[in-house]
Amino acid sequence: MYERIESCPVCNHSKLENYLIAQDHSFSKESFAIMRCTKCSHLFTNPRPVHSEIGKYYESADYISHTSKSSGIITPLYNIAKTYTLRWKKNLIRRFHHSGSLLDYGCGTGDFLSVMSKDRSWGTIGIEPSDKARAVSKSKSLQVHSQLNKDNKSKVDVITAWHVLEHVHDLKDTLKLLRKRTHDKSIMFIAVPNPESYDAQVYQENWAGYDVPRHLHHFTQRSFETLLSKTKLQLVDKVPMILDAFYVSILSSKYQHKSM
Repeated sequence: MYERIESCPVCNHSKLENYLIAQDHSFSKESFAIMRCTKCSHLFTNPRPVHSEIGKYYESADYISHTSKSSGIITPLYNIAKTYTLRWKKNLIRRFHHSGSLLDYGCGTGDFLSVMSKDRSWGTIGIEPSDKARAVSKSKSLQVHSQLNKDNKSKVDVITAWHVLEHVHDLKDTLKLLRKRTHDKSIMFIAVPNPESYDAQVYQENWAGYDVPRHLHHFTQRSFETLLSKTKLQLVDKVPMILDAFYVSILSSKYQHKSM
């Protein structure tokens, strides 16, 4: 079952236009429309699978971030990039906080949480809706819950959401819940694919960063800053994740040429 969005999920503007048609290369082979808000430039998959049925689109063996094992040529490259990126994320956080409490929203199989929890100066907690991914996280002795507790008012120093917001149905409500877990000196790290990037322009509808229909949102710089304003968050800095772009480009090339 699918749902059609009649207004922009970021700014609620109702004037929308067609942007492109992208294919689900990794699972269903279905094609999905991506629409653009004429006011804030936000791109979003529309129509999209309803929340109760989106899970089946994550069942592909190629969807590495929700599994602990996979196969093929892509996987070794992914694992090399992941090892470097996990270290890079930790060093990025240390620019702002050297110790404290950390909530990783959409922690997947717990790789990043494991890195942070091994550092005794950090107390960690994860949120992961996928039963399979959460089970892997818990097998690593990590504290992981299925969803944010609306009644939990405890504050954390750092919130991370690495490539998660593009998957979220209730976008603004989720950010507002996360904001409630912050204090005046908290900082939030959010990573999202950039449809205005050079690689997105090169590969166009074959750009792996669209990853429809798992990616419901495709944030432009303007629409992301609008979202932060709507949820009373302040942008501190923007930094590129180079290896993410490299990995996405490898996948995009595979989709475009139908082979490695």
